[in-house]
Amino acid sequence: SLSDISFTAKRGQTIGIIGGTGSGKSTLVSLISRFYDATSGDVMVDGENVKNYTKEELCNKVGVVQQRAVLFKGSIRDNMRWGKEDATDAEIWEALTTAQAKEVVEGKQDQLDFMLEQNGKNLSGGQKQRLSIARALVKKPEILILDEATSSVDTRTEVAIQKAMNKLMEGRTSFVIAHRLSTIKDAELIVYMEHGDIKEVGNHRELLAKGGYYAALYNSQFAAENAG
Repeated sequence: SLSDISFTAKRGQTIGIIGGTGSGKSTLVSLISRFYDATSGDVMVDGENVKNYTKEELCNKVGVVQQRAVLFKGSIRDNMRWGKEDATDAEIWEALTTAQAKEVVEGKQDQLDFMLEQNGKNLSGGQKQRLSIARALVKKPEILILDEATSSVDTRTEVAIQKAMNKLMEGRTSFVIAHRLSTIKDAELIVYMEHGDIKEVGNHRELLAKGGYYAALYNSQFAAENAG
């Protein structure tokens, strides 16, 4: 799925990852959390090969929010504690506020005790995504991976989530996969992928100046937004 991948993410950086469907974006970030293992080469976290970490150590370091939100049957509180069993209600509400999910929970009759159906079937897609983001934030991970985590929310909510999370991301290494360039254009490093390979790496200004893959995608999205 991936070939000749090599780049360094510095502590505290936000890394934007973009590319078409099947370009390998999700596979790339999955190597960090060891959903997959590299068949050759090494994936290093804090100078240590990820294969040398225990599952628990890696889970404590990395928070992942996937495009398809996964929630479990049980209370909202129990779902929020999935990554941190001893999380207090205050910590949960703080994470819910950052993820723009506070009003969602406050609107439920039992709030944190509201019972979710399996896979959160009694919530909308956007509500599920916001709760999934909050769950990842509860444990305050060193590394945060957002795999198109805001794809099911409207643009206004996405902007609100992004503003709240920008402060949260300070000092935290974050990998953000997005299909809207507005989500990642302020990232310190942007990785453009195609067919399992990295085609371009740089920040927004550098990649626009190159006039290559990123610039073409940006211009097409900008034109589409203006037409809309």
